[in-house]
Amino acid sequence: MKTPIESGAALAPMTSSASSERITFYELKFYMFSNFSSFAVHYDGRDWPTSEHAYQAMKFHGYLLQEWVRNQRSAHDAMKAAQSKPEQYRPDWSEVKVPIMLEICRAKLHQHPYIQRKLMETGDRELIESSPIDSFWGWGPNKDGANHLGRVWMTLRDEWRGQNANVEARRP
Repeated sequence: MKTPIESGAALAPMTSSASSERITFYELKFYMFSNFSSFAVHYDGRDWPTSEHAYQAMKFHGYLLQEWVRNQRSAHDAMKAAQSKPEQYRPDWSEVKVPIMLEICRAKLHQHPYIQRKLMETGDRELIESSPIDSFWGWGPNKDGANHLGRVWMTLRDEWRGQNANVEARRP
């Protein structure tokens, strides 16, 4: 069964929340939502040192290129390695990168109870990937970016709440 995102639904909108406090997670207290945080993730049948490694590797169809990215020493090195070969990116990358990020982050969430707990601690607050550079995944230099990674995490938070509500409803 496809999730709403996989079937083409939009990510959670950026709206003002019940609480006016925003949570930023490029680093700081909620660093675990960053792809550069050192939480390993099992995705696509392999273990990845970080979600950044997995995301960058998925830019390529070829197993050897994916493995080359997977074996980079750090998330930063994985990013730089993938960026050095844009001519070899899969042709549909711009269409699939957000759903792939959602899948990777979902795997990360399901595999780490600490992240589950921290995500629930965010309540209904807006989650912002506060990268000072990236206006696609974060808010970028002008703090007006698309914040797709924050929206991915808000979508996952809603999914997680729904799953947990279903479990609670089934308890005797």
